[in-house]
Amino acid sequence: MAKKAKGNRVQVILECTEQKASGVPGMSRYITTKNKKNTPDRLERRKYNPYLKKVTVHREIK
Repeated sequence: MAKKAKGNRVQVILECTEQKASGVPGMSRYITTKNKKNTPDRLERRKYNPYLKKVTVHREIK
């Protein structure tokens, strides 16, 4: 049986940008995957933040 190729898909962590600036305790983070070949720049998504109880912008961290 042939071995499957690694591929360009990698796991990334998305972290809330608004919560970091506001000083509210805790940190909203999500784990997702992205294709490095198609999206080489940092990923940015609107996700729900349970600490702020609203949808905020989450940006990929290194």
